[in-house]
Amino acid sequence: MPLRYGFLSTYPPTQCGLATFTAALLDELTSTAPGASSRVVRLLDAPAGPGRRPAVVVGDLVAGTPGGPRRAAQLLNGFDVAVVQHEYGVYGGPDGDEVIEVLDNLEVPVMVVLHTVLVSPTPHQREVMDALVASADAVVVMTETARARLADGYHVHPHRISVIPHGAADNGRAAPARFARPTVLTWGLLGPGKGIEWGIAAMAELADLDPAPRYLVAGQTHPKVLAREGEAYRDGLAALANRLGVAESVVFDHRYLDAGSLAELVSGADVVLLPYDSVDQVTSGILIEAVAALRPVVATRFPHAVELLGDGAGLLVPHGDVAAIAAAVRSIITDDGVVRGLASAAAAHAPELLWPAVAQRYRGLAAGLAARTGSRPGIAPVPQRAPGTVTTPVTTPVTTPVTTPVTTPVTTPVTTPVTTPVTATATR
Repeated sequence: MPLRYGFLSTYPPTQCGLATFTAALLDELTSTAPGASSRVVRLLDAPAGPGRRPAVVVGDLVAGTPGGPRRAAQLLNGFDVAVVQHEYGVYGGPDGDEVIEVLDNLEVPVMVVLHTVLVSPTPHQREVMDALVASADAVVVMTETARARLADGYHVHPHRISVIPHGAADNGRAAPARFARPTVLTWGLLGPGKGIEWGIAAMAELADLDPAPRYLVAGQTHPKVLAREGEAYRDGLAALANRLGVAESVVFDHRYLDAGSLAELVSGADVVLLPYDSVDQVTSGILIEAVAALRPVVATRFPHAVELLGDGAGLLVPHGDVAAIAAAVRSIITDDGVVRGLASAAAAHAPELLWPAVAQRYRGLAAGLAARTGSRPGIAPVPQRAPGTVTTPVTTPVTTPVTTPVTTPVTTPVTTPVTTPVTATATR
């Protein structure tokens, strides 16, 4: 009999990288095992409004609901293996510590999937993470960098950590969108920390090319950014493009793209640009998607990019370096040899990044957990804070690692945008 997986995660129609990840992994795990009834306990910030709930969702864990974590655990105990997705900002309680109560009440084997491993957590963030990994039968991270951080900085034995890549759709076979000009693409939920301002400034340095490249920024503003700041970041980017005289070369596609539309867009891009401000990001689903689709990638030197692109599968540039971004994009657009070299290196990685291969790794890990006998690991409770101690919860959206404060351009740059610090909201 195929194993039945119970996921604890956000889930579509929630718009975030964690929801997209869970939907893709669940679909792949069940597509080859039609007899398995795997389901999701969905994480929500507030009770769901009227409307039909997705068929795979068996219940909701609404942040801060009394008794909610215990009821979520009861639902998950009905499956062979619980797959707990973890990202800061998706669970209730300070730093999401409600997740520990869920694990405290689980009786089935537990696989915890970490989408963020902080380098410098607050004391309470560290307590939550230590309790989380102590409660897990297996811990999954998506990069070797994340494995090293977890093993070196937290209380978890290295043998309990598995590295399984994020996973990507096979967009390399999609019919590419056709563009009249070379197209540089950045996609994903939009918000400060994406570094789009650096890409826009780079377009000004590429205006001498004939035809000049077009910079396509695809994706809605992240819902949590929209609720907090409105469209201030997007409006600031549009204003920057106007000041630099490249408004006609910068296009914003405000849609939240379905899988088919995204595949066409990615396949038609001449360059995928990831100009992220984060210096800590250990997981990027967008990076995985781009490499799996064999698209030329230019990325700042965040940890996941250094790890995946370091052998020549993409071009790495310093953070915030407009001249370096422009030079890298220029080399791809003007030199077919560079494109062929990048595609060849990416092709060596692509098969192991596609969802069928990734899901098979999860199946193997889950089968080993389900076959074990004996009790689950002891639960490590979150230590109580001293009276009067104030702990500020992390509110970073669920799709990417927490980053340091980033910047939004406010004045006209010459080659590097002048910036004013804003609150960071990292998205994948």
